[in-house]
Amino acid sequence: MKNRRVVITGMGAITPIGNNLNQYWKALEEGKSGAAPITRFDHKQFKTHFACEVKDFDPLDYFDRKEARKMDLYTQFAMVSSEEALNDAALPLDQINKKRVGVIWATGIGGFQTFEEEVEGFVKNEGNPRFNPFFIHKIIPDTAAGLISIKHGFQGINFCTVSACASSSNAIIDAFNYIKWGKADVFVTGGSEAPITQASVGGFNAMKALSTNNEDFTRASRPFDENRDGFVIGEGGAALILEEYEHAKNRGAKIYAEIIGGGMAADAYHITATHPEGIGAFDSMSLAIEDAGISPQEIDYINAHATSTGLGDVSELKAISKLFGHVEKQPLISATKSMTGHLLGGAGSIEAVASVMAIHKNIIPPTINTTQIDPELPEDVSLVIGDKVAAPVNVALSNTFGFGGHNASIIFRRVKSH
Repeated sequence: MKNRRVVITGMGAITPIGNNLNQYWKALEEGKSGAAPITRFDHKQFKTHFACEVKDFDPLDYFDRKEARKMDLYTQFAMVSSEEALNDAALPLDQINKKRVGVIWATGIGGFQTFEEEVEGFVKNEGNPRFNPFFIHKIIPDTAAGLISIKHGFQGINFCTVSACASSSNAIIDAFNYIKWGKADVFVTGGSEAPITQASVGGFNAMKALSTNNEDFTRASRPFDENRDGFVIGEGGAALILEEYEHAKNRGAKIYAEIIGGGMAADAYHITATHPEGIGAFDSMSLAIEDAGISPQEIDYINAHATSTGLGDVSELKAISKLFGHVEKQPLISATKSMTGHLLGGAGSIEAVASVMAIHKNIIPPTINTTQIDPELPEDVSLVIGDKVAAPVNVALSNTFGFGGHNASIIFRRVKSH
């Protein structure tokens, strides 16, 4: 069977710099930082006092009170962003075959906030096991995928991907492949995370992974900068509607871009650190390019994983230099985590949306906060620093890498015939 083409017909986002797709993209163009003092708990006893929280989010604007209390925040983000994406795609839900519509939703840690609250309550009650009856389904990672399908009656393939910070890129790649192989016609896919909790911030502080630049927090996420001191934790998520090309074309759907390749590989090196030479990153990008059937020369833009950590930024750019260093036209590279912070399992979803919008708008969002390029970085890479760049973007590549050595790369392309 010939592989089928897969296009993106809808998107939705809820992020630290915008609570819908248009707000998010506008903030990316403007180079807006989402970092602010933590409001979810008293941060004074922690080494890090700030994070990239979603602003002005009230669950009761989207759900009734009874419904909201049955969902962890990560699931609420999933439901909100997926609903926006479905509305954006204008899918005729009463006409399509729902057995051919699937949901693959990602999260790195699931209902962490709920878990922490319930355990705290257990301790305060001196061990009296008075747990919320919704506790278990609020914390498990697959709940969001299940609830999205239940709400709309989608009876196709349904599961959750968990691969740390690569989770939502893995979800998108899986959805892409299932449509390509003829197993479904439409997917709701993406990822969400709500990790701004005491245990999460405390745990990452203990690893010395988070920035502690409390005096200048809006500039703390500074990928590629010599003075970066760790990532800024963020929350939110994004959804994409993936659709078989002919299915979308026949209903006259708006098409943002086409997914043409996905690559996945492992560092097989260390549980948290990336390989110093970026071997997994190199392999995932190479496999994505091979899957897409294109040459490195054709990549116009790379949305880098670039979390603002010492080893991670260097190893990724070493991999990019190795793969693209010989091409005549270097791809432009930016790190949107400089604005959104790091959404862990939700990162790949919002960065996929950023990559698709770069194609849709012919605008490359900037890397902000970077003022002094790390001399350890390879010199033959083209970084977009400070301000957005207006340039033709026909093909974009999005990288996401996770603890455990997980590497995932996705390639998007402007639709050639529509």
